[in-house]
Amino acid sequence: MADITGMLSDIVGELHVLTGDAIGDDYTHDEALTARPQRPDWVVRPATTEEVAGVVALAATNGVALTARGSGTGLSGACIPVEGGLVMSFERMAEILEIDLDNHVAVVQPGVTLEQLDDALAEHDLVYPVFPGESSASLGGNVATNAGGMRAVKYGVTRHQVLGLQAVLGTGEVIRTGGKFVKATTGYDLTQLIIGSEGTLAVVTEAILKLYPRPPYGSTLLAPFRTLEEITAAVPRIVASGIAPLMVEYIDLMSMAGITAAAGLDLGIPQEIKDTALAYLVVVLEDRRHDRLDEDTEELAELAATLGALDVYVLPSQAGSQLIEAREQAFWTAKAAGADDIVDMVVPRAAIPAYMAEVSAIAASTASLVVGCGHAGDGNVHLSIFQPDPDLRSTLLRSIFEAGLALGGAISGEHGIGREKRTYYEALEDPNKLALMRRIKAAFDPHDVLNPGTLFS
Repeated sequence: MADITGMLSDIVGELHVLTGDAIGDDYTHDEALTARPQRPDWVVRPATTEEVAGVVALAATNGVALTARGSGTGLSGACIPVEGGLVMSFERMAEILEIDLDNHVAVVQPGVTLEQLDDALAEHDLVYPVFPGESSASLGGNVATNAGGMRAVKYGVTRHQVLGLQAVLGTGEVIRTGGKFVKATTGYDLTQLIIGSEGTLAVVTEAILKLYPRPPYGSTLLAPFRTLEEITAAVPRIVASGIAPLMVEYIDLMSMAGITAAAGLDLGIPQEIKDTALAYLVVVLEDRRHDRLDEDTEELAELAATLGALDVYVLPSQAGSQLIEAREQAFWTAKAAGADDIVDMVVPRAAIPAYMAEVSAIAASTASLVVGCGHAGDGNVHLSIFQPDPDLRSTLLRSIFEAGLALGGAISGEHGIGREKRTYYEALEDPNKLALMRRIKAAFDPHDVLNPGTLFS
């Protein structure tokens, strides 16, 4: 260990190699509710791609497991280190290298946070549209998990916004993929292969991101419905209307009560509506012109009313922002309420009613409480699981995942598999696909040092 510590110090400098008691608790975990923290033997804080490459090559030569870490805001245990391993933290690689106004791209290092980038882009009336609900999240972590969020219904997820990468393979070799262009038919798309690989294929050291004009005007509509089935039947009509909403979210009755209470938010909904509504649809619109926004808002309100909404409320700007912020904090609300796990199954959006009915039956059969909200526009269902017995919870989760897969879904829409969902993923996924992924992993990381134990056992 002393030899490796010395060699790491030669690469990044003695001050940027932490061992023993110098390793703080933050480096031992992410935000996964069920994960067990693990203290690594080393934390290394590189400042350049060359230093990253040197550390990865050293890890490969010495068989040291290496886990890349951004802000640690993930929910799947993907950045929890391996016992006896090394954490590579990107707090010193947090620079916006370029904002290219002509090509509408930003070039960033992996430690740059969403808040940092958004503040810089606001000065140019531009926006990077992916926002998974936590502004302290790092762009490197977003790339690793293919982060999504509420804006995906309009803009897509991270893989739709990354044009190119600089990355270090598990051998220490450095590659560049893509570039400041939106199309290419030149060999395999390595950019897309690395995005969402949860640090198992390569360590990203730069990302080229697409930027968009920042619309100055927005409105938030809240529509209570009698049932979730009515909401999911309305969503395809809303998406097909041509209005192009920024967000289309559903929130069930219990989740709405929880997030508004936690935020101290009173939306002014009459009691008779509250007594009737079992679910709420939240739609956010944006536009560069106020008159067009008003027209779209009015049209959408009329459409929602014809689709069964009990009423439609166009929220005041401050209330709308507070509701969206409260929805973004749903994880913390569930955690504070004692949730034992959070999952984010994704199914075709038209299958949400059938899926939620199946989830309710599964929850009842295991004496569990399952409540949720989600991105109705893209079928991503977020479920808070209240079942303290680990064996019963395991049975419940497997059944929940099986039900979603049977409807054409996937185990995770945006949180990733990490370590915490790996058992279910390996048991339920097509074994031929898993075998192919293992071969791809071996090509990128022949010594199996990049985040071993994530995705695969």
